[in-house]
Formats: sequence, C-alpha cells, structure tokens
Amino acid sequence: MTLGPGTRTFLVFAALVVLGALVFPSSFFYRVGTLVWINTLAVTGMVVLLGYVGLVSLGHAGFFAIGAYATALLPQYGVPSGLAMLAGAAGAALLAALIGRPILRLSGYYLAIATLGLGMLIWMVLSKEAWLTGGPDGMTVTGFSARSLLKSVGITLKTAEAWYWLCGAAATLGAVLAVNLGQSSAGRALRAIHDSDVAAASLGVDVARAKSAAFVISAVYAAVAGALLALANGYITPDAGGFMHSVELVTMAVLGGAASVYGALVGALILTALPQVLTVFAEYEHMVLGAIMVGTMIAMRRGLVPALAGLLARRRAARHAGRLARRVS
Repeated sequence: MTLGPGTRTFLVFAALVVLGALVFPSSFFYRVGTLVWINTLAVTGMVVLLGYVGLVSLGHAGFFAIGAYATALLPQYGVPSGLAMLAGAAGAALLAALIGRPILRLSGYYLAIATLGLGMLIWMVLSKEAWLTGGPDGMTVTGFSARSLLKSVGITLKTAEAWYWLCGAAATLGAVLAVNLGQSSAGRALRAIHDSDVAAASLGVDVARAKSAAFVISAVYAAVAGALLALANGYITPDAGGFMHSVELVTMAVLGGAASVYGALVGALILTALPQVLTVFAEYEHMVLGAIMVGTMIAMRRGLVPALAGLLARRRAARHAGRLARRVS
C-alpha cells in the first residue's frame, strides 16, 4: 500500500516528536525542542509563501508578534487564551488580506522592502505603545495562569514536557496541512505562479487572489506560532516582531529548503539548536554559525533537504543503471 504525502508527513513528524520525548534527558532539552517545533510551524508558513509561490517577506515576524500579543492582551479582559489565540490568528489574517492585495502587486526586492516596512510598523507600535504592550520591556502573559491553554476542558499545561507535546502536535498538523495544500489543485496553481505569473494567468489562475491567499495562510501560521511562544514562555517582548526575527524565519526556510516542510523542520532545528551547541566556542559562536551557513548555501543552493534528496536519487539511479548494465553483459 502506497501512503499519500500527507500521511507520510504525519508519520515522520509524529515519529520525531516521540523520539525527542524518548531521548531528552532534562527539561532544558524539552524547552529547546519546544522552540524548534514553534519555529517549524512559523517556517512552514514561509514554505507556502516562499517555496510554493516564490514571494519573499521580510516582515513576517510582525504577524508572529500579532498572535503573541493578542494571546497576552486579551486574557486581561476576560477572554480565554484559546479564544485569544484564535483572535490573534484572525487579526493577522485580516491584516494580511487588507495589506496583501496592494503590496503583492510588487515583486522581487520591491516586495521585500514593502513587507519589511509592514513589519517595522508593527514593531514600532509594540515598542512605543507602552500603556498597552509594556513597551520595549514586554509584558507577562497572564489571565490563563500563563500556562493553561486548555484549562476550559480540564487540561493544564505546566511542564516543559507538556508544551513540547502540544507544540510538536501543532507543528505536525501544520506540516500535514501544508503538504496537502501543495498536492491540491490550489497548490498546483501556486506553484504555477512560482514558475511564471503570465503562464499561470493564461491557464486561468487568478494570480492576485492566489498570492493573497498564500500571504494570508502564511500569516496565520506565524500568528499561531507566536501565540504558542507567548503561552509557553509566559512572557513576550517586541523583539518577537523585530526585523532580525523576520530574517531568521526566512533563513530557516532557505537553509532547510524553501519548498519542503521537511526543510522547514531542518532549518528550524539548525538555527534553534545549533547555537546551543556552539556556546563552547564562546565569542566565536556567531562566526562559526555564519561559516556553517555560508558553506551550506554554497554547496547546497536549494537547501539541505532538496540537495540531500537529489543526491540520494542520483545514487539510486546510478545503482539501478549498474544493475541493468550487469544484466545486459
């Protein structure tokens, strides 16, 4: 029996979540694993936008921050954290829909600069409106005891292990949805736009609508990831919506492979976990990390996952050709 792409993705991600839980020796590792899954969810949204459609956003951390701050602010007014998370995702989707139509008419570095401006506006609001957001110092996530997302159904999330499982499940669901989207007719339309706007339009694809939809979907992914980070940390600062965070999200996507949900996981794992390993290099940590990234992109321009998959495919083809040659001889 042949498994579909969505089923295979679910099994792989679920197996990795379980494997991590089996091998992690302490709460610190669960904490790092939680961050990996949160970043994987956010970068999966970048896969839809960058990998499927070919659009670069340098302001996506703004949507991440919208989800985080909605989850921090709304419980102060009696809104349960679960509903606050949904409100943050809806707010990010609404903003992406309103802003997406005009700025997605741009392309290349013009689009990158426009999205950068959007991200900077969101960051400035979060930093300057201290009466609401706490300003540069950030704010504590309260109202649902900061760690009881599912309290309304009797489940309280208090440990690093519990947050690891929840965020792993969220990343798995997000990856499956993204893969199924990529295999659908809508996903094929997005990929057609990636190859050529003109060719896609000639085939009957509403290019503007499809781009806007991809932008909204990626914004929702980022907002949900931001909400999970706020709840897991119990604290949030405007840095969550800063320019460097947007760059990190794009870098994770490109490093792992922008068109692959497995690439999203690999990129998130490298840029989240590797700095923890490189602390042994002290002041040379960032230099070593930068060298690894530069070397990887020079040797594997499409990203780690597509490059390794291509290498394995070539080796299988070479072995198959060798077996055929021996049979003929």
